[in-house]
Amino acid sequence: MTELDARRRFYAEDIQILANLQTASLVEALAEVPRERFLPPGPWTYRAESDMSRVPRVTPDAEPRRLYHNVAIAIDPARQLFNGAPSILGLAIDALALEPGARVLHLGTGPGYYTALMAHCAGRGGRVLGIEVDPALAASARTHLADWPSVEVFEGDGRDLRGGTFDAILINAGVTHPLPVWLDALAPGGRLVLPLTASMPAMGPIGKGLLVLISGTPGTPGTPGPRNVDPGPRSFDVRVLTFVAIYSAVGLRDDARNGALGQAMQKQPFPPIKSLRRDAHEPAPTCWLHAADACWSL
Repeated sequence: MTELDARRRFYAEDIQILANLQTASLVEALAEVPRERFLPPGPWTYRAESDMSRVPRVTPDAEPRRLYHNVAIAIDPARQLFNGAPSILGLAIDALALEPGARVLHLGTGPGYYTALMAHCAGRGGRVLGIEVDPALAASARTHLADWPSVEVFEGDGRDLRGGTFDAILINAGVTHPLPVWLDALAPGGRLVLPLTASMPAMGPIGKGLLVLISGTPGTPGTPGPRNVDPGPRSFDVRVLTFVAIYSAVGLRDDARNGALGQAMQKQPFPPIKSLRRDAHEPAPTCWLHAADACWSL
């Protein structure tokens, strides 16, 4: 074992403890997938969780060992675009409970590091679809992931999923609401993790809010649509995982929902959300954030 291998192994165990990871294959992925392969050449601009209101720091050199800490590494510092902190993304991936053979969607794949971790968990029999809205990042992800035959990456904003269903979906950018196409693409018993964030002009491209886990609830089918196609469950189980600050998704946010979400979080910053309802109903005291097509309920 080389010194870098040993450092990568320690990093994996450190993230396991920090994020309380329960998925053994994810810990192995952290120990085996080279993070430096998916980042621009060093020295690297980085940000720790304690640096959110400070100027990002820069590594003293370009040694890959500098990357094996719980820090977010800049992809494009000028745009405040970082490849997120491993403990937060590790928590999100762990919540998906990936198993060998899983069908996975990663929206916001960036340069591909966290997509590679999920592909490792899904194994050779799995299928991972990465979608990235930035053309240059999509191209770099395709290059970085060329040795992962189970991974396909294409450029897009997440509205077109190219058909099929997924056992796990990770939305890797802040949104104001889940798109119906994501919920409809979730296989029975599948899991979806997304950052539900509010933003304001003073925050620039960064939004703040909740990282939530949405789980398909078996036995609650929706009303059949055209050609008797079942649009999926009318309600989903929800669990709030943690608070998060993250880059806002491009082209997927709604201004009205953004304002309502900000007001809801001011009143109750860390709500015990239990379900996401898609059925038509009047606002009730159990509605933390009500909308006609997606109501976050307590």
